[in-house]
Amino acid sequence: MALGSLAVPGRAQAAQLPADVSRAVIDSTMARFTPAAFGGWEYHKALYLYGQYLFYRRTGESKYFDYIKAWVDRFVTDSGISNQLNSLDSMRPAQLLPLLYAETGLRKYRTAADQVRRRLNTYPRTTDGALIHNINATGQLWCDGVYMALPFLALYGRTFGDAQYCYDEAGKNMAVYFKHLKSDNGLMFHAYDEDGSAPWAKGNGGRSTVHWGRAIGWFGMTCVELLEVLPADHPRRAALIDMVRHLAAGYRRYQGAWTGMWYQVVNKSTDTRNWRETSCSAMFTFTLSRAVQRGYLGPEYLPVAAKGYQGVLGQLSIGSDGLTRIVDICEGTNVGDEDYYFNRLRRVNDSHGLGAFLIMNEQLRA
Repeated sequence: MALGSLAVPGRAQAAQLPADVSRAVIDSTMARFTPAAFGGWEYHKALYLYGQYLFYRRTGESKYFDYIKAWVDRFVTDSGISNQLNSLDSMRPAQLLPLLYAETGLRKYRTAADQVRRRLNTYPRTTDGALIHNINATGQLWCDGVYMALPFLALYGRTFGDAQYCYDEAGKNMAVYFKHLKSDNGLMFHAYDEDGSAPWAKGNGGRSTVHWGRAIGWFGMTCVELLEVLPADHPRRAALIDMVRHLAAGYRRYQGAWTGMWYQVVNKSTDTRNWRETSCSAMFTFTLSRAVQRGYLGPEYLPVAAKGYQGVLGQLSIGSDGLTRIVDICEGTNVGDEDYYFNRLRRVNDSHGLGAFLIMNEQLRA
């Protein structure tokens, strides 16, 4: 749902941008890639397609849904999906399955969704019960991981009648992740290693030491997406709202005063190696806007979201080919030290940024 009150009239770039920037970004992406050419069963491709789904729900135009369905149908058959589901990343595309099932009623989407749900019964966890990032990262929790699996889990529970387990499990995971990754400055650390053996987990209680923007953005979006699904009387809701408030304070504290954007390493804006990053800025903006809209945050956060929105819109332009360009999107990223994050490639039209942009814009568009 749009929150038109957050739009700021008279923005400098208004005359240069299309009237509906979501449509422009999606049409440009569909012009560049057929569904067959739009990557594999990858979390960031699914993030983009979820943003396109939100646009389809607003407009009802079937060609946008058909594109999503054609992409998913590359991987889903009547017997399920072939992916081994050995990482949380591999579960992110599964959020599309209950949505496709609800739209089409086709059994194969339920079959594939059931497959992912069953995998969670055997998927490895930390000793305190949280899903680890991947099977090669024993005992490791990454902020990214919650968005990869938990929105799917909650949506599965609501769609297919498995609410008690799915809601409780999603809420429990968020609590464990937050316990290990919370930082006193209103942000979160990127990752935690239960036995402290990872190279980045030395000397900080098993946690990495860097506040990487997109990791924190994934976590905030997960909070508000779960709150969309969990019923009003669910015992995990209060903790999720507290997490949103913790993050909102950090987002406000570290927002760029002039640009409205946030940095790749969020708390190091004065470091000359740092740079303003588009995907996390879109994620933070979406989270703040939705949280104000739902009453989790007070109206004092409206200007923060509005400024963030204008900052991210400033990253969009139209190229000489007539297609959209969104710049300064961090490539896919592991866990490392500050230099590692500062040196990540700044990509144009990377699907991490396209998806975050669409989710943000469908929330804040006038």
